[in-house]
Parts: sequence; C-alpha cells; structure tokens
Amino acid sequence: MSDPLWIRGGHVIDPANDRDEESDVFAMEGAIVDNLSEEDLSSAQVIDAAGKIVCPGFVDLHAHFREPGQSHKETIGTGSRAAAAGGYTTVVIMPDVTPPADNAGVIQYILDAVAKNGQINVLPTGCMTQERVGENLAPIGSLKQAGVVAITDSPSSPQNNEIMRRTLEYAGMFDLLILDQCRDSSLTEAAAMHEGPTSLRLGLQGSPRVAEDLLVSRATLLSSLTGSRVHLQSISSGSAVDIIRKAKSRGVKVSAEVTPHHLTLIDEAISTYDTRYKINPPLREESDRQALIEGLLDGTIDCVATDHEPHVDYEKDVEFDQAPFGVIGLETALPVCLETLVRRDAAELTDLIRFLSTNPAGILGLDKGTLSLGADADITIFDPDETWRVESDSLESLSANSPWLGEELQGRVTHAVVDGRIVYGSRD
Repeated sequence: MSDPLWIRGGHVIDPANDRDEESDVFAMEGAIVDNLSEEDLSSAQVIDAAGKIVCPGFVDLHAHFREPGQSHKETIGTGSRAAAAGGYTTVVIMPDVTPPADNAGVIQYILDAVAKNGQINVLPTGCMTQERVGENLAPIGSLKQAGVVAITDSPSSPQNNEIMRRTLEYAGMFDLLILDQCRDSSLTEAAAMHEGPTSLRLGLQGSPRVAEDLLVSRATLLSSLTGSRVHLQSISSGSAVDIIRKAKSRGVKVSAEVTPHHLTLIDEAISTYDTRYKINPPLREESDRQALIEGLLDGTIDCVATDHEPHVDYEKDVEFDQAPFGVIGLETALPVCLETLVRRDAAELTDLIRFLSTNPAGILGLDKGTLSLGADADITIFDPDETWRVESDSLESLSANSPWLGEELQGRVTHAVVDGRIVYGSRD
C-alpha cells in the first residue's frame, strides 16, 4: 500500500472532467481523493509541481517489450522504466515475442515478469492466430481467461478474410478488443519505404497506400458485419483516414491510433538512407501527414500510440533494405507531440492529454485517463518548457533506435505516479 500523496501547486489538466486550473492533487491507498487529513498530510509523499502540468497518466495501446525471447532489445523492466520516463503509466504490449503469446503459458510468463520487474501497468495482448502466422485461430477464450486485454497479430494481420471474420466473431463473444495493424502483405513484399517519388529517386522498393487502405476497409466491413470492436493501429495513409471517417459516420465500432513519428516525419527523411527512419507502416508524404493531423483533430483518429519497437544498434547498422522496421518512442512521444500539435497551433494542451491518456483508456474501458475522485492514482507531471537532448546513454530503453537521437527536444516528464506510488522522479 502506498503512502498518501500530495502533488502541490501544479497546473491540473483533466479532460475527462473539463478541468484546467491551478490546484493540488491528492491520493490515498492508490486512488484519487479530494483531500488528506492533517495526519496524512504530515506523512505524505510531496511533489512540488509549481510551473508544471499535472494530468492523468498516459496510456499507450501499442508497444513491443520483446520479453520473452528478445531481451537483448528490451525487457519488461527496461520497457516499463522507459515508459515511466515518458509519462506512461499504462502500456499495452504486443504478442510478437518468442515464443508468440498464443497460449496461457506465455501469458503467465509475461504476467510473472510484470509482477517482478514492471514499475507501471503492463497489460499483455494475445495472438489472433496460432504462432501469428494467420492460419488457425488462437484459443481466444483461454487467452482471455489468462489475462489478456485484447488480441492481435501485430505487427502483422491475418491475410485470410475468413480467418479475420471468425476472429472478430469469437472476440466479440468474449468482449475482447481486436487490435489490427492493417497491411496487405502481397503488396508490400520486399518493400522498404513508402511507394512514391522519393522511393523512385532512392531506388528502394515501395509500399503503396493501398496496402493499408485495403485492410482498413476490410476491418471496417467485418466489424460492421460481426458487431465486434476493432482498433486500427498505426494509421499512416491519408486515404485510410477517409475510410475510417466514413465508417464511423455509419456507426461502425472502430477506433484508430496514429504514432508521433507519422504525425511529424515524412518519407523525405529517408533521403540519407538512415535506417532510424525505416518504419512499418512507412513514413509517407506531406499530404498524408496533414490528413493524419486533421483526422486526429476531428475525432476520426482517437488517440496517439507510440508503436515502441526496440532494435539494438547492430541490427540497424546495415544497408537500408536489410534493416528491420521500427523505432522507439516511449520517452520522446510527449515533446514530439507538443511540438507538432501544440506549438504549431494545431491543438490545445488539453487535446493532447486527451489523445495520450483519456481516449486510449476509454478504448480499453480502463479506470485510467482521469483524475476523478476514486479513480486509480495514475498521474503524469511534466514541464512543457524544459529542453533536453536525446542521447543513447540517457535513455531508459535498452535500445536507441530513435529518429530523434542527438536532437534537442522541448518538454520533459518530471514524475510518473502509478497507484499513488512515485515510479519516476523524486519526492520533495
């Protein structure tokens, strides 16, 4: 049980309660309370938040922690520390571990590792299909009983339409959310980047937008048919945004996310063949980037997720078309989004917190993403003006494959609180 917590003098932003004010925040026994007794105040953990933003802890619906099987890239422990440093108090991790999380035994291993080394709320997902190969359904009921919060084959998607339909039907029976990273593999074989003028100039095989659009369309149609919920991961295509917008207008039970790197970067960043920019789905064109921002602001896209995907240096230090896809993003998401969305006047700070916290918590139905009385005391505190340089030796992640490595960013998390416990930063 945690000590009482007193966060003093911060600027509190809580979108769920339309709260935007200078105020104190209190927690007791892991929950938000309206005040503390004099006795509890005298023994409380105290955080001086003057000049800082106090908000609900960030929730990431899409991250890869690599354990078991690839612990040289990331572990439950290092991933959760990286998350806390980025203000994330809850992270949903993908099942692409070794062996894949397609059975109760692997899920139990992950939960045991979380209990031992996880500093934040780390929520496992299970596979849609056995071994993530898209041929036979995984035991969805057993996975739900084992403790998964959603099912997915991320970073891939079953290519067989019948398998996808049956997955949605069974998931609906267990009220499990489907996380779908939409990509038609027949159109992306050997692709290293977005298909367009830049790929032609660089001589690299391209991945067309339609590879994403086709499976986004499939997901919305099958969701409408089955009535099951689908969350679309890492949307990168401007035309996919239009498909999602139309589906939502018809009442289809679909939600969507976008990553900080797709909101910020475009395919021209690859002009130097820097493998840190090799991402799946790929960075696309400026028109796509603008459409993603517009979709986020009008509610077509519901939230921001990092798709934190660690790789060690030697894996990325190869020719571009030989390098694995993926970037890390937990520790840089906040400043990148502050710059792209808030400082460039696209969104208000309260909107950004909604995208990072309130909305993703709502998609999973978690008692998170709010500072309401009685809610879980998961809290993030950050200084929007503090500048810092992204250096490999200062990151909590085991890997350093960040597009912003060596760059100076503005905005930094000072504290992360989980269940009323300070897991990042210090008490005063």
